[in-house]
Amino acid sequence: MSYRSLALVPLLTMAMISGAQAGGVFMDADWATAMCSEWNKSKELTTGLAGDDWIENDAGRGYKIIHIYRIKCGPETTVEMELVNQDGKAMCAYGGVVKHPELNYDVDYLMYADDDDWTCMGEGSWGCGAMGAMMTGKLKFEGPKGEAMGVMGPFDAFLVGTGQVPGDKENCP
Repeated sequence: MSYRSLALVPLLTMAMISGAQAGGVFMDADWATAMCSEWNKSKELTTGLAGDDWIENDAGRGYKIIHIYRIKCGPETTVEMELVNQDGKAMCAYGGVVKHPELNYDVDYLMYADDDDWTCMGEGSWGCGAMGAMMTGKLKFEGPKGEAMGVMGPFDAFLVGTGQVPGDKENCP
């Protein structure tokens, strides 16, 4: 191996590490774990969903569930976020594979969309906010719609948060 080839090894190694840190597949279990961390960094989500009794509406279980998936990949690739009231804040306690397959649509949410619409919502583009996404059908949604309508600001923050966590949209989980 030449001196020039050896000099490239650190650069190639850095590129591989950067690529690995950039994220895996969009909306896979690892992505959901990272999305959970992103949720917990967002004041709009952690405090914005605590004050309106949103996090308290949990059917007495002590948690709410959000299931999300990409239409292209199908419902069998659904990931889950478990949200709890922790010290008066709406915190994400878990993100990953589905642990709670049965949702209570009085308190829990199922959201799915195609990749172009997830991208638009994740960028916070005009017409892709929570209200617009729901009204135009870009975001397919099941759950307590009245409750969701009452927390549009945090809901927008959640949708934009999906764009903050990197992930490959070419492949399915």
